[in-house]
Amino acid sequence: MIFWRIFYIFSKIGIFNFGGGYAMIALIQNEVVEKNGWLTAAEFTDVVAISQMTPGPIGINVATYTGYTAVVNAGYDAWLGVVGALLASFSVILLPVVAMLLVCRFLLKHRENRYVSDILSALRIVIVGVIAAAALLLVTPGNFGDPALSRQFVASVAIFAAVFFSSYKYKANPIVLMVASGILGWLLYF
Repeated sequence: MIFWRIFYIFSKIGIFNFGGGYAMIALIQNEVVEKNGWLTAAEFTDVVAISQMTPGPIGINVATYTGYTAVVNAGYDAWLGVVGALLASFSVILLPVVAMLLVCRFLLKHRENRYVSDILSALRIVIVGVIAAAALLLVTPGNFGDPALSRQFVASVAIFAAVFFSSYKYKANPIVLMVASGILGWLLYF
């Protein structure tokens, strides 16, 4: 039954995820698109986009929307999709909350230990790589357009580069960048 698979997969993702919600995106995409085929790559991209726009942590939002979409795509009613959404959300946070309670007690006791400090420093480097992998998973023809259709692809890459540069160099307001990108995309593609 799909509900047991959702519970198992999102519990596994929750406990083995390091680096927050953006790092979780790559794990969720691998499980629900690649391994189980519950969502298409385009549907998953839409889930990530919606999750970024809604309030709350992105990892939990992605889990919620993925749980709903997976159940509905499996042929169940929409109200069972809500059960799938709640189950995915609950599963992705259950074990990490328990683990954090235990880890916090350990870290408070051993925070001055050199080995603990070295492990945390190494994890920071790994987290950057996992977040970069999540970003690269979203660079698909569905998001940027087919390189053979050069106008759409070039426009998409130019918008991406402009937003990245504005955000990184000038610390531009992300909301302004999203609205401007949306308007520009709408003007270019419709």
